[in-house]
Amino acid sequence: MDSILLKSFIGNYRTPFEEEKAMVPDFLALLDDPMAFSRERKEGHFTASAWIVNKRRTHTLLTLHRKLHKWLQLGGHADGNENLLEVAMNEAREESGLTSLRLVDRFIFDLDRHIIPANAKDPQHFHYDVRFLIEAEMDEPLVISPESKDLAWVGFDMTAELVGYEGSILRMLEKTSRSEILL
Repeated sequence: MDSILLKSFIGNYRTPFEEEKAMVPDFLALLDDPMAFSRERKEGHFTASAWIVNKRRTHTLLTLHRKLHKWLQLGGHADGNENLLEVAMNEAREESGLTSLRLVDRFIFDLDRHIIPANAKDPQHFHYDVRFLIEAEMDEPLVISPESKDLAWVGFDMTAELVGYEGSILRMLEKTSRSEILL
């Protein structure tokens, strides 16, 4: 998926969630910046995530992020790679150790723009996160990466309690729970 295909996918992206619809123009505008896929763009840049679920759609795989101290989906920086689907799959493999990962749909599953707090290395900035739905086997051993404090399969019924009010995770959970996603 190159930036031309990504622009088409984002431009044609449809969602019933108003807050997500409102982000689409910002994602499209960012695509016009030659630094959009580089973390060197200090105002904000593209990232990619994997919303990993089991086949029965009862659990999601979440990581306790080492720097942010929050339970989140797996993902990371594009670091110059315009193929955000590839980035999401690579991050999912690297951050979980899973080999049973299977892309459910090559189209975008979710979009989210969120603020990353300033740290010793970087000022506060935005992540323009493009997310894909990925399936994996729950019985496969997990490997915790240096970017995580923990990694766990979390039941859909416990996800909201674990993540608190993390709106985009709750949105992805709602999308996954809908019958049209059960493939």
